[in-house]
Amino acid sequence: MRQIVLDTETTGLSPQQGHRIIEVGCIELINRKITGNNLHFYINPEREIDKGAQEVHGLTTEFLQDKPVFADIAQPLFNYLNGAELVIHNAPFDIGFLNYEFKLLKAHYGRITEHCPVVDSLMIARKKHPGQHNSLDALCRRYFVDNTDRELHGALLDARLLAQVYLLMTGGQAQMFDENQTNNASAEQMTSAKMERVSLKVIRASAEELAAHEEFMKTVVK
Repeated sequence: MRQIVLDTETTGLSPQQGHRIIEVGCIELINRKITGNNLHFYINPEREIDKGAQEVHGLTTEFLQDKPVFADIAQPLFNYLNGAELVIHNAPFDIGFLNYEFKLLKAHYGRITEHCPVVDSLMIARKKHPGQHNSLDALCRRYFVDNTDRELHGALLDARLLAQVYLLMTGGQAQMFDENQTNNASAEQMTSAKMERVSLKVIRASAEELAAHEEFMKTVVK
């Protein structure tokens, strides 16, 4: 089974307001294993980036000026995604932008959902953890996925983190961040092991015990 964990960054919140995709990051899974066959594009949106969006992802108009426009990357992106199951956190947001971008081309692509089934990992998280925070950062903390490099949002980094979270959250094998080793522990096993380590009570030696130990060590040396 081929799955693509996908994330985008955009100039703003709504394609209906003319906002555009500026970054796409994709992580490929084959039979629930990360393959390393990833895809990543920065894209010139041909418009300004909203200040609020720039504060989230840190990408600037100046940085994107020499990057390809969406029309230039549409075919390789479509070829890469076509037929795969897409795993996306808050899928309606990214799917809405992808459909908008492909529609602007007035080509043969159609809606991405006509070619790819979509799994919304946010909906899975809400069912599995009702009443809790289910952002990507919250899920990384819950499943002990290291996200210390995530100071700002980034499509490829977020897709990589989501791939690990998704595999753990859905109870299967997860290949870790270096994409070279497979972790065979389930999410529940990992969580249990971590909690056991966290809950261990640390008993420190008293001053009297330390002094007695020092005296004992003197006799050993002699």
